Amino acid sequence: MVAGSRRNAQVAERASARGGARVKSTLREYAEALAVALLLALFIRTFVVQAFKIPSGSMLPTLKIGDHILVNKFIYGIRIPFTGKRLLQFHAPQRGDVIVFVYPVDPGKDFIKRVVAVGGDTLEVRNKRLYVNGEPVADPCACFQLGLASDVEDRGWVCGQKGMASAAAAGPARQGDNFGPVVVPPGHVFVMGDNRDRSYDSRFWGPVKLENVKGKAFIIYWSWDGNDHWVRWWRLGRTIKCGVDAP
Repeated sequence: MVAGSRRNAQVAERASARGGARVKSTLREYAEALAVALLLALFIRTFVVQAFKIPSGSMLPTLKIGDHILVNKFIYGIRIPFTGKRLLQFHAPQRGDVIVFVYPVDPGKDFIKRVVAVGGDTLEVRNKRLYVNGEPVADPCACFQLGLASDVEDRGWVCGQKGMASAAAAGPARQGDNFGPVVVPPGHVFVMGDNRDRSYDSRFWGPVKLENVKGKAFIIYWSWDGNDHWVRWWRLGRTIKCGVDAP
């Protein structure tokens, strides 16, 4: 009886050890899978694509407060952290691109604006009209609200040349209605918000260094109306261009 009990105990001990080993092996597999997933997510966020939320109305009506967007971080080249250098640059920011960048006045903040001029361009604003290299540009994404005091309300937009003319005739000049001419330095871009009368942009704090550009905004993946607490379903999956949006 004693020998049989010992054998049974040894068998049970070995089975327990094998079970413990299996548990440890399973836990290790989960830990390794989680570590790989975290590293992959960090790599994608750092070098490929990153999500941002729109907190202000400076890009209305193109981007609304509560829009969640994705930014392509490799199209302008992969930024090497802490160096300002880039690898595999496909092309530089171009006029019309909507970009996310490090705010020059406060590097702890990210801003989003539209590129209106690049390095070497001469830029001027006359009575709200944009001129690049001495020629007026169509500037279809420049939008204005006529007779409205709020910078966040989403109605009454007039865009493009008609918007410029209507806004110029609607009231007294605003700061930023007339600006320049200035030459954009090489390695920089000049940016402005689509909500042209209510955008704090390069007209006030200067051009943006290319090394501070994080990427190009390209799609709205989620949009939530914080005031009415409902989802703007018609905006989901919409590519970022410009103009007045309607459901």
